[in-house]
Amino acid sequence: MGGNIKGRRAPNALVALVRRPALRSLAAGRRGVFTALTLASYPALLAAAVWPLPATFAVLVPLSYAAEAALPGRAAGALSRAHLGATVRFLSRETAAVVLLARLAPGRPWWFAALAAGLFLFHGLRAVQTWLAEHVDRRHNQMPVVTRNIDLPALRIPPAPPQALLTWRGARLLLLDALAVVPAAAGAAGLGTGLRWTGLGWMGAAGAAVALALEAAAVAALLAHARRARHLGDRRRLLAAVDDWITAYRPEVVMYFSGSATSAYQATMWLGTLERITPRTLVVLRDRPLVTALGATTLPVVCIPSSVDLMNFRALDGVRVALFPANVGNNIHMLRVPGVRSVFIGHGDSDKEASFNPYTKVYDEVWVAGPAGRDRYLRAQVGVRDEAVEEVGRPQLAGVLRTSPYAEGAAPYRTVLYAPTWEGWSDDLFHSSLVAMGPAIVRALLGRPVRVIYKPHPLTGHRSPAARAAHRKIMALLSESTGIPHLAVTGREPSLYECFNEADVMVSDISSVVSDFVASGKPYVVANVADLPPDRFRERYPAAGAAYLLGPDLAELPDILRRLGAPGEDDMAAARRALRAYLLGADHPDPLARFEEAVRRAVARAEARARSLGLEALAPSARD
Repeated sequence: MGGNIKGRRAPNALVALVRRPALRSLAAGRRGVFTALTLASYPALLAAAVWPLPATFAVLVPLSYAAEAALPGRAAGALSRAHLGATVRFLSRETAAVVLLARLAPGRPWWFAALAAGLFLFHGLRAVQTWLAEHVDRRHNQMPVVTRNIDLPALRIPPAPPQALLTWRGARLLLLDALAVVPAAAGAAGLGTGLRWTGLGWMGAAGAAVALALEAAAVAALLAHARRARHLGDRRRLLAAVDDWITAYRPEVVMYFSGSATSAYQATMWLGTLERITPRTLVVLRDRPLVTALGATTLPVVCIPSSVDLMNFRALDGVRVALFPANVGNNIHMLRVPGVRSVFIGHGDSDKEASFNPYTKVYDEVWVAGPAGRDRYLRAQVGVRDEAVEEVGRPQLAGVLRTSPYAEGAAPYRTVLYAPTWEGWSDDLFHSSLVAMGPAIVRALLGRPVRVIYKPHPLTGHRSPAARAAHRKIMALLSESTGIPHLAVTGREPSLYECFNEADVMVSDISSVVSDFVASGKPYVVANVADLPPDRFRERYPAAGAAYLLGPDLAELPDILRRLGAPGEDDMAAARRALRAYLLGADHPDPLARFEEAVRRAVARAEARARSLGLEALAPSARD
């Protein structure tokens, strides 16, 4: 449908593709420079110590610390693989300082031995602190099950220690040796001039004592936390306590989600809807970072990282419906639970390939917003049966308004929302305008009397350095702009739907953002990154059926803004009204009621199947 656009490149897209190898070359060059500077500093320190050249040594010490701080992570990893890790490098600098003082200090004063012994003990205490920090971290942050909104007083889970106490360990603690090495180098410079005053010399020993005291305090604090959390090592007890609570709660529905913290928005968008339905719902997560990344909710949340623990979690035996917002490999562990009806709810309907992924055929049911979603699967022919598709509307859009502050006379300027999608996993999809058009779009909007809200996709720059560079350019353009107070939204607040309510018009890409914005009835512009003929573009992407299209050179933008500012010239208004029902389903009955009814039907089907398989004893009703 719409033909194959692979191989056609918009001019700006070609420029972006040419820039990528250059950016990678610059990054590699930067890593090479800092790696060379770091490595060169250590033989230079040793040479200055043996010679001895105390003044040179005193200059090289802070330079070597600065080179370490600027060393890119990939370069540090390469050095570690070559057995030149951070510990070896820091020990080399400490050894050079001791050698220098041995060459300069007359009579081997007591502070010399104190400095050498202090540096030796420093690494011993560092090892103890690191082990304790990892032990306490496992007790608190790597428990076999993590919960939210589940009260477990019998477990007596103590408060977690300060995060700095857990994260400052291993190689990061090496920086404390600067307390000894820097004053020792300064004292050596004084000795090298022939001065008898050695105060700064023994200040190196005092610095080592301070470093040891800090480490000893951290060890004492970690020991106290380890003692309070020792019972958290009982894995079976923790799992049994959570299992008992959930069994008593008797969930009928679970929303099951796995992924990175940056993908948590895919599950968060469903929390408000699931809080408002009657069937008891539990959120099941599989990745620990999601527990804090997930949005606010009153629903009970349980995170079970281990597939073995999940499969043995008897509290899930009574669950009848599992809702899946994303297609990920970890879904298999829930899909194989007997008696549970699997439903793919996705995280927004769009014309992107993710909305008709062949993986989707593994589910018992596939829920879409409106007829467009059903047609999308039929056209794609990816194995999803038409009878498995159910149109349930988009209950999340209940709060989307069909007006704006400007339309209500509460704002002096119209607001344009620029909400590009992310770069995706491939350069050939032409969905994101960010790299090829983003800075030019924002620059053009800033030259007009409109307020700009920029809300990029949460995964922007996740894969592409060019996308990160374009994002930074847009942020710089907005920060440098004067007069109208523009807004860049890179966090959770304000939400996407709150941005919809502020906007008079939106510029976006082919994504679920476009489909959701149609609920507002307001004008929207879709970036035609591949510069396809308009009819072909709208045929390929039905969500753009009521959109104004914007080519890579932005030639259409002035006329679009003029039309939208003049009464009666919005040619796409009628098309938007017709498209709304096609994309999002009918307004009546209420989408939330339609969604709850779909949940109830799925539960009833699961119960019927459970009875046919002899699983009645596992059903919630059997335990009432």
